[in-house]
Amino acid sequence: MKHIVRKASASDVKPIHAALLRAASAGLMLSRSLSQLYSHIRDFMVLEDGDGKMLGFCALAVMWENIGEIRSLFVHENLRGNGYGRVLVEACLEEARVLGISQVFTLTYQTGFFAGLDFEVVAMDTLPQKIWADCIHCPKFPDCDETAMMRRV
Repeated sequence: MKHIVRKASASDVKPIHAALLRAASAGLMLSRSLSQLYSHIRDFMVLEDGDGKMLGFCALAVMWENIGEIRSLFVHENLRGNGYGRVLVEACLEEARVLGISQVFTLTYQTGFFAGLDFEVVAMDTLPQKIWADCIHCPKFPDCDETAMMRRV
């Protein structure tokens, strides 16, 4: 079956929100509010099947002139392990190249997955833009239990 990666639209926000809430309740990632998602929908890529069913999504957030963040990577539970996460991250990495971003990082619990995409573990304090833009507002700050990983694009 053919799969399509496309930019997300406003009509994707509620399904993305519902999926993020499920993943957050399972301790897999942080949730995002509807307001945050509507404000940042342009950051998201959606993977869908040939019938238009959403299989997963991922976002690339521009943090500064030369650095971006892969965030909110999600593949529906029954579809994991089929390479869909890789397809989504690679689509975001291609967008980073188009935007002239030379480094991309992620904060993750899935270090093995991202290592397979050439991300390497880095110290959290190498990400000052992230810490002061987002982390400072996180309920886990300053005791983050995610691993920071980065790669050149």
